[in-house]
Formats: sequence, C-alpha cells, structure tokens
Amino acid sequence: MNNPTIMGVANAAMLAGVLLTGIAQTPAQALDLPGNTAQGVRYDGGDEILLQGFHWNSSRSKPGSWYKTLTLKAPEISRDGFTAVWMPVPWKDISQWSDKNSGTSGGGEGYFWQSFDKNSAYGSEAELKEAVAALHKAQVKVVYDVVPNHMDRQNASNAFNTALKDQNSWRDGCDKCDEGEPFMKGDADFNTASPTVFDLFKNEFTALRDQYGADGLRFDFVKGYAGQTVDSWMKTFGDTKFCVGELWKDPAEFAQGDSRRNDWQDGLKAWSDQAHCTVFDFALKNRMQNADIANWRHGLNGNPQAAWRAIAVTFVDNHDTGYSPGTGNGQHHWALAENLRDKAYAYILSTPGTPTVYWPDMYDWPRGAFIRQLIALRKSAGIRADSAVSFNSEYTGLVAQTTGATQTLIVALDSNMPDSKIPDGFNMAVYAQGGAIRVWRGSTSPDLIRVHLLCANGETQPGQSVYAVGSGTELGDWNPALAVRLENSQHPLWQGQVWLRNMADYQWKCIIRDEKDASQITWQKDPDVSLKAAPQVSSPSHF
Repeated sequence: MNNPTIMGVANAAMLAGVLLTGIAQTPAQALDLPGNTAQGVRYDGGDEILLQGFHWNSSRSKPGSWYKTLTLKAPEISRDGFTAVWMPVPWKDISQWSDKNSGTSGGGEGYFWQSFDKNSAYGSEAELKEAVAALHKAQVKVVYDVVPNHMDRQNASNAFNTALKDQNSWRDGCDKCDEGEPFMKGDADFNTASPTVFDLFKNEFTALRDQYGADGLRFDFVKGYAGQTVDSWMKTFGDTKFCVGELWKDPAEFAQGDSRRNDWQDGLKAWSDQAHCTVFDFALKNRMQNADIANWRHGLNGNPQAAWRAIAVTFVDNHDTGYSPGTGNGQHHWALAENLRDKAYAYILSTPGTPTVYWPDMYDWPRGAFIRQLIALRKSAGIRADSAVSFNSEYTGLVAQTTGATQTLIVALDSNMPDSKIPDGFNMAVYAQGGAIRVWRGSTSPDLIRVHLLCANGETQPGQSVYAVGSGTELGDWNPALAVRLENSQHPLWQGQVWLRNMADYQWKCIIRDEKDASQITWQKDPDVSLKAAPQVSSPSHF
C-alpha cells in the first residue's frame, strides 16, 4: 500500500501524512424487531442475520472445546453484525463412521446422539453455559440445532430405553404410526406422534429455553415428522420465538400428482404453512448450484409475494452441503463453486429472506471482510426478510432492487448494466471482482441533492480504490465498509456524485481501500473536510 501525502483543500487547510488502520468501525446495533408474520410464521421480526456457529469438523476442534471458541468469539460475532448464532446439536453423540469411497468421516456432531446429556464433543455442559452467557452478553441470540427424528438407538442411555420401551415409539415397531419419511432403515427413527415421544422433546426444548438460554430452534430433517408437530412444540417453547426447518427434498421425491412436485418453492411453503416456522431456502440453493445467475431470482426469497419471501432462510452452504476445515474437508455434499461464493453472499445479504453465513466463510477463509461489509450495508438499509424486491431482466446476469426501511439497495452480478443506468439518488457502496459484483444504495429521503466529491492524487495499488467516507448514512456514518466509491476517470483524480441532504452539514475524508477487504484502509489525516450540502456544491480534497 502506498503512503501518499494527503493535502486537503477545503477550508484552505493543509493536511499531511496518513493514518493506517486495520479495523473498520462497528456497525450500529439496530433495534431488535420482535413478532411473527401476518400469517403467524415465527420469524422473530424478520430482521435476523444468522451465523452458523459450527461446521462439520467443529466437534473435533483442537485445542480445547468448540464452546470455548464461541465464548472467545462472542464479542467479535456481535461487532460483525450477527444477531443470532445457530448452535450445534447440544446432545451427547459418541458415534463414529467413515466412508472409504467418498473419503468422508464423522461422528460426534450431534446428529446420531445417545442422550440429552450436555457434555458433548463440542465441550462440557459448563462450557456450553459459558458460551451462551458470552453470546447473550454480546446481545447475540442462541438458536439450537435439534434432532427430534432419530438417534443412536443401539447405544441409547438407560433413561431413554426405559422411557421408550413401547415399540410404538419407534418406526420399526409401528411404521404406520410414523409421521414422515424414514431415517436410513428406520430402526433409529422416532414416531414423534406418540404422546410419549412428543412430550419427551417438548420437555427437552423447554429445558433448552429455561436452563441453556435457547432463543430459537433449528429443526433437523423435517421431512421425517409433521409440520404440525413442530408447530405444537413451538407453542410450548415460545409462540413468537424464532424457528427454522431443514427440508432438503427434491420436488421429484414427491408423488406424481402432488402439487409440491412442481417446484422447490411449493414444498417449502407447504411445510412452513404447517409448522409456522421459517425454512431454509433450498429453492435458491438449487438455482445457485444448477442455474444461470439470472435465475437466482427464482429462489423463495425472490418470490413476488411477501408472505413467501418472509419464510426464506437463505444460505450459501452449511455443514452438510459445503466444505469444512479439517479432516476430509467435511461432507461437502452440495458445495457451491468457489467462483460464485462472493456473488452468492452479495445476493443473499442485499435481498429479502433471513440470511445465514457459514462459519468457515466468515472466520476461516479470506472472505470475512467482504461479508462484514455486506452485513453492515444490509443493516444500514434496514432490509428485512419480507422487504420488497424487484428484478431487471433487460441486462445480462442478475440485477435486483430491494427496498429497506431506511434505504434501497441495487445489486448487479455478472451484469452488463452500465453504471449510468442507476437511478438518481444512488451511490455505489460495493465494487468487487472488477465490477462483477456491484451494490448501490439510495436514501428514501425526498430532499436529496447531488454533490460532487473529489480526491486528487489518489495513487493506488492494483485491487485498491479511493472512497469517500464521513458523517451521515449517505456517507457511511464513518464506517469504511459503507463508504462511497469514487471513479478514477482522470488518474490520479478520483471523483463522484453523491446524494446528500440539502443544506445539511457533513464531515468527510478520502480513504484508499482494498476493493475486497474493507478493513485494509489508508485514512486521510485530520482534520476532516467540512461540507454544507447545497446545489452545485463541489467538495475537493487531495492525496
């Protein structure tokens, strides 16, 4: 990175030197919105941003326990803008398995558990409580992964064997009693409609809430039990608490003549209608895996009806679908191609739905700064699960416009849409991969006027650009991740039109910023450049 001399012209002040910093300012914590959708779906106000707080190999993390990792990371998770952490299954799992053909292995993740003992492969019960306390102190909610469909029956605890000695509690004892599809051969599969089984889990979910700080539940393998059963559990657990189901089921798996056979969205919506919970947007995941980027708009989160968008929990990958650090690279059953991952995160974080970020993408692999920038932009715009969205099919690639509570975002991915076609009132906020990823934001305020900002002598290295950052949401509230990118039309002069509130006073500076990593910044030295926004105003500063 260059160390240019910075000379400010505004107010006849002469500025010199640079200030290097590697940390972007923390995005402001927005007011948490509670409540269900008008249709009664438990989406916790629709403003959640989830972090999947584990990956396939987290239960084998060394040194120490995974719960200790979450405890130490809690303040950072909050600063990064996450409102909730999807926790691993909290129950004891001592299973072990390997597949020589695929090279994958596992055991201990919690998906083939033996008892409700909280001393698991992720850490001790005490360490779990410490992690929950740390997250709650950081104002981050806790959503537990739960598996009420199946367990390791052969190694179940004595308490379970005693409680479930009735064969009707199991699918292999009464296959007609089971509400859903079998897990493997069905010999480890619960009949959740059994009053005994139902109450067993109802009491455990209540214990997770009262003793282990659960703010929500993530239901695993929901094609194995009825949505109505989930709804009944949630009425006891908390009728306005967050819940999400994993319905990973190809439409072709439904019987001929079943309306859910028509499209991924139909099956997801039908389950959500029964459970009154949100659901992972496998409709979007399918398009990301198999379709041209222009067709990403056909995910559940892009549905024209707000009630459909509201239930979508969007994701790029998770512990099942994606690669994981460590042994065998995890399961990676349906991993998204590397060249699409940044584009996918730009899409889910700037459009409706409840976005979920996969832990390795945030904290193990080099895209955390990019995701952090997108989260800050989403929160600044006030985008919610059911925000209005529209798509422009005039150009190649994908162009989507989402209207948030405070700002509107436009995202263009692999698109030939020229910048000149962006409506008045919008400023570019994200520019990555040479323009393959572009995001603009526009204020909803009616009294905006155009102001010309200039940064002269902006000598940059490849992969760097000059941005303007300052006071007010229009200039990013001093958050470099939300700065306004200027154009390098006459090197080394960088300039751009920004929309500011008429006659409002602003302070701003030029910064040199890495296009992908918003934390890599060279700041203009103090003092700030002062500006009163008015028609025809031009505000210069010099590197």
